[in-house]
Amino acid sequence: MAKVAVLVTDMVEEVELTDPVKAYEEAGHSVTLVNSNEDSKITGKNGETFTTDKNVNDVKPEDFDALLVPGGFSPDMLRADPKNAEFAAHFMKEEKPVFAICHGPQFLVDTDLLKGHEVTSFVSVRKDLENAGATVVDKEVVVSRHLVTSRVPDDIPAFNKESLNLL
Repeated sequence: MAKVAVLVTDMVEEVELTDPVKAYEEAGHSVTLVNSNEDSKITGKNGETFTTDKNVNDVKPEDFDALLVPGGFSPDMLRADPKNAEFAAHFMKEEKPVFAICHGPQFLVDTDLLKGHEVTSFVSVRKDLENAGATVVDKEVVVSRHLVTSRVPDDIPAFNKESLNLL
């Protein structure tokens, strides 16, 4: 079974974290919540709190098989620390499964590895993705080699299905 890293910080869209994590764990995969905050506690957009398992400084991307980047404002906040992009870039370079929903694909811009990928996302970050060289489409889920992207919480069932297919 796969080891999935979830790169997340404050202001995450809770359901875009909890639903995929539940699906992965129910399928037998292990999940580790990783953040770059000094505190292991994070707070979602709607006030729900989570305890992360590891700090990005204390893990190696080589120890994981896949990466999930949930949406909300968390992806934009992750961009403030270059260590997060370095962590995610490993998965993109090695073509390990990467799952990003809503604003999650926006964070992947900082890896400089979206060129040539077809993606979808929340509408407000699509121009960023185009400027990074991705082809942006408006579909509930897009699979581009090892990268799975979706637009909004309503797309989670399709997002989870395609993510699990890659795992």
